Amino acid sequence: MNITATGLTKAAGAAAAVAGAIFVTVQIGHPSTGSFTTETTQWVARSGAKSAMAALALAGITGMYLRQYRKAGVLGLVGYLVFAVGYLALLCVEVVAAAVLPDLVDSEPGFVDDLVAAANGRTPDGDIGGVQTLLDVAGAGYIVGGLVFGIALFRTGVLTRWAAALLAVSTAATAALAVLPESFNRPFAVPAGIALIALGVSLWRNPRDGRQTDRATVPSTAVAVGPAEQAAVR
Repeated sequence: MNITATGLTKAAGAAAAVAGAIFVTVQIGHPSTGSFTTETTQWVARSGAKSAMAALALAGITGMYLRQYRKAGVLGLVGYLVFAVGYLALLCVEVVAAAVLPDLVDSEPGFVDDLVAAANGRTPDGDIGGVQTLLDVAGAGYIVGGLVFGIALFRTGVLTRWAAALLAVSTAATAALAVLPESFNRPFAVPAGIALIALGVSLWRNPRDGRQTDRATVPSTAVAVGPAEQAAVR
């Protein structure tokens, strides 16, 4: 099996599309935070799905950046790095939610309640240590990184521009959830998921410039022939 740049880029596009689909799906029928407890199977399943989404999205935006890094410039690099840090922090949060919190419900119920409260934008009653910093990084990286990265993608015009604009707007709009009722949480997530799907499909369909050729497809015997050599072989 030959691993090519085109194949890896297509894989990144598929990862982004699947991440967007998961992000939209987990919003469907999502329980309210008041009734959603960590010891349930649904909690583990949804947190596990969000972990997979964050990992796939990280791979997807990496492919998007590498596909157009020359055109994206410094803005694209900054946007990608901040967005990637946000997704990496989100991955850590969701792994903790899926694998750690269910086991602490009986022994440390106060800590679990405080962490869930902090994750949902409320002020915890107790100290949750470095997890609060992780949550802050995840939120800031997602909002700021998504905005800057979306703008960079829109400017290059390599991928679907309406999806790039939607990514920028939808991630930035997440900041408004700090003052909006909880009922807005799920609808606000759907546009970002749609943007990831569209960008992933666009990356899959447009994995390289038309003038680029994968090294694996170039015959090893190919050589450049100048005008003098052309005349000699006629």
